[in-house]
Amino acid sequence: MTDAIFTPNHFRAEREGDWARLETLLNRVEKGSARKLTEAELVELPRLYRATLSALSIARETSLDADLIGYLEQLSSRAYFLLYSAREPWGRAVMRFFARDWPVAVRGMVPEILLALLLFVASAAAGYALILADPGWFDAIVPPGLANGRNPQAAVQFLRGTLYDAPGEGGLEVFATALFTHNAQISILVFALGFAFGVPTMLLLASNGALLGAFYAVYLPKGLGWGLTGWLMIHGTTELTAIIVSAAAGFHIGRAVAFPGERNRLSAAKAAGERAALVMIGVVVMLLVAGLLEGFGRQLVRTDDGRFAIAAAMLALWTVYFAFGGRRRGSPR
Repeated sequence: MTDAIFTPNHFRAEREGDWARLETLLNRVEKGSARKLTEAELVELPRLYRATLSALSIARETSLDADLIGYLEQLSSRAYFLLYSAREPWGRAVMRFFARDWPVAVRGMVPEILLALLLFVASAAAGYALILADPGWFDAIVPPGLANGRNPQAAVQFLRGTLYDAPGEGGLEVFATALFTHNAQISILVFALGFAFGVPTMLLLASNGALLGAFYAVYLPKGLGWGLTGWLMIHGTTELTAIIVSAAAGFHIGRAVAFPGERNRLSAAKAAGERAALVMIGVVVMLLVAGLLEGFGRQLVRTDDGRFAIAAAMLALWTVYFAFGGRRRGSPR
């Protein structure tokens, strides 16, 4: 008797009223918003969704017709996204990103950030020592477009002018723009190439550190190291931090690919990529801030004290933000 009762037609007739009702409610919401539903209809939605899921499970287990199974799968998926996907207002999503998601994601990469910072500093020291030992290496490390006359043979007066002259007098704005463009490209590349086990990321980061060390080897022996630091750091505290964080995101993906743990490589890379992508959205913001500081702050402030004051403020801002942003009371994250 059970076999006689459980037929595809009986199964459909018994439940299709709920399916049609669920589809009607979904269509109304998708064409407008959930506000168009009454309180009773909002309460009814989860019940209809669960009933449809139950019907889908029975249909699969009993191998009912494929068209019916496809229809129930599509209906269940629509209901799921309506009920459980957060249709958060754009403004609130942006606020949540800056208030919590971005700093929390960055803190999840602390080991990679420390590795990137150590590699960058070591490469800068190596570049500095290499140029002091043999100035001929300068042209191999620094692209001609960035050097623009700033090399170990440059006169002190010329180098001083590149740091303190008004815009247009010492070529300051040209070099600053070229340096910013170069660092922005590096930030994107060290992240994008992280999937290759982090090796290209490591090489790019090392080359950028060596470039910084090469410039210090030009300015520091001539007594202009302090001035160069102020000139760089007025926007470099933001820009170099962006490079380090980008490299950390690349290392994060590379580590997941190389050492996936209990998951397969694809799953591990996907999880790491989601966090890294979240971090990189913030890096774009950092580069925009660095661009504003390069375009206005450094052009308008030409004293060492003023430049270091801005640099210290930006360093404090990023440190506090990434260390404490998004922490909930009692949470160690």
